[in-house]
Amino acid sequence: MNAREAGDAAQRSSTREIVLARLRSAREAGNPATPVVVTREFATRGRLAPGTAEVLDRLDETLTDYKATVHRVGSEAEVARAVLKVLVDAAAAAVVVPPGLPGAWLDGFDGKVRRDGPPLSVVDLDTTDAVVTAAAVAIADTGTFVLAAAAPDQGRRAITLVPDHHVCVIRAADVVCSVPEAVARLDPSSPLTFVSGPSATSDIELDRVEGVHGPRRLDVVLVGP
Repeated sequence: MNAREAGDAAQRSSTREIVLARLRSAREAGNPATPVVVTREFATRGRLAPGTAEVLDRLDETLTDYKATVHRVGSEAEVARAVLKVLVDAAAAAVVVPPGLPGAWLDGFDGKVRRDGPPLSVVDLDTTDAVVTAAAVAIADTGTFVLAAAAPDQGRRAITLVPDHHVCVIRAADVVCSVPEAVARLDPSSPLTFVSGPSATSDIELDRVEGVHGPRRLDVVLVGP
């Protein structure tokens, strides 16, 4: 061992002894660890109010930028017509839905509807053309919507990852502007899936490949003003 290596070893030993001494002192004193107060100075609200026409326009813009197709409807009574058009245009013969999805959203669809309750097999999901869900919340500034597995109209993660086409219905009341606003609405104890456009990735040469980790087609029915 040369002089430099010996000096480095001595420094490590000295640092280790300091840390151990502090741990012994804290243990012997019997004092609990002092809580660390984290200062959070980030903005907790976005520039656009939740549920307004302006925040919906912003979500429409960012979703489209992420290569999703957005269909605007004025009320929930128009959802079934929009969903039907999307499924017919995609020639979908079978769709999977979470157990609590409103049945009225599929009025007029004459294909096979598979409700995921009890859970469908991977084979069933793989032979299904599309999945239709709601969303827990959508983030306008990032073009993202979030699915909560515990929500009956969104269901477990597998049903939105295996089929190649996802149709998501998003209500105006569930649209916020910023990420902190969305996080405040979510239950962290439930598995959450954040979706920003169709599934896509790029290789080292930046060639875009779609459908690798989930649906390659994404249609959003946006309900509101």
